Amino acid sequence: MPAITYELIKQCPVTGARAGILHTPHGSFETPIFMPVGTQASVKTLSPEELKQLGAGIILSNTYHLFLRPGTNIVREAGGLHKFMNWDRGILTDSGGFQVFSLGDLRKISEEGVEFRSHIDGSKKFLSPEIATKAQMDLGADIIMAFDECIPYPAEYDYAKKSTQRTLRWTKRCKDTLTRSDQGLFGIVQGGMYEDLRKYCADELINMDLPGYAIGGLSVGEPKEMMYSVLDYTANYLPTNKPRYLMGVGTPDCLVEGVKRGIDMFDCVFPTRVGRNGTAMTWNGRMIIKNAEFEHDFGPIDENCDCYTCRNYSRAYIRHLVKVNEVFGLRLLTLHNLHFLIDFMKKMRQSIIDDKFVQFYDKFAYKYISK
Repeated sequence: MPAITYELIKQCPVTGARAGILHTPHGSFETPIFMPVGTQASVKTLSPEELKQLGAGIILSNTYHLFLRPGTNIVREAGGLHKFMNWDRGILTDSGGFQVFSLGDLRKISEEGVEFRSHIDGSKKFLSPEIATKAQMDLGADIIMAFDECIPYPAEYDYAKKSTQRTLRWTKRCKDTLTRSDQGLFGIVQGGMYEDLRKYCADELINMDLPGYAIGGLSVGEPKEMMYSVLDYTANYLPTNKPRYLMGVGTPDCLVEGVKRGIDMFDCVFPTRVGRNGTAMTWNGRMIIKNAEFEHDFGPIDENCDCYTCRNYSRAYIRHLVKVNEVFGLRLLTLHNLHFLIDFMKKMRQSIIDDKFVQFYDKFAYKYISK
């Protein structure tokens, strides 16, 4: 029995939006699902108990950062990431490919892997498919990602083709390295903004018979309409009996557009990052709580929200905390934003189950996207 399996429960006949269940060694989780990001083995400002109260099922941690600090050998010694961070639900670890990509001139790509300088102290480091996979085996996440090269935007066709072919060779090396039966390796569909390369990459990854497939190389600076266009055809190339994961996307408009195109899994630092910057997420769009208009506003962030923050604290109080740099204000906004997105995904899933996804999409577009 594979470590990771996907069960399709319902599909919207009009759009292809899917409701399913993702089965992992640490529990089964309803999809579509948003995964909070705990880059350094912690979702910033929140405890695992609070994440559970919010209804989080799977969280994401990052191999690149944990590889540098504290070192994946330390996590292995602790009994794996689940024990290290006291989290008994699902964990997905990124391979570090995107973080290395984001280093720009600080990294050098070869067939063997990527040599880069640490963003912490400038020391030379090296990641290869084998090293990244063994590091993720040390971490012990349920879902681990193949080491890939994230193609920048824009990219010339020849570069994108060579990069995609290298990603496929690297994925094969990752698969050959993985020996743990309690982990599932997801391949990443690259190909830039070129449909033939995306199809080629998807077909080759499917031939490897992996337990799940991610779509990478999007939300890297391209216009949103271009991202949606790439999603339109790429998702259709992926098998219906495996989970589909859109990497690094987490704004409500992109989530609903991704689900509309048959995506099951999402992650992004957006809700926690903007929370720390004083922004709340609502059904009517973003609320910049630092704005002067909220100085005397003693109502909740959202009157229809039942999160801890909205039940107990006012806009004026949260604004005050943010203005004076009190950590509690950042915690309250982070709690609210993650509650909003997790609840948003639950409601979207229910609309698929109830054959009302089109209505959900239209209502959301009117209230949020049109603003």
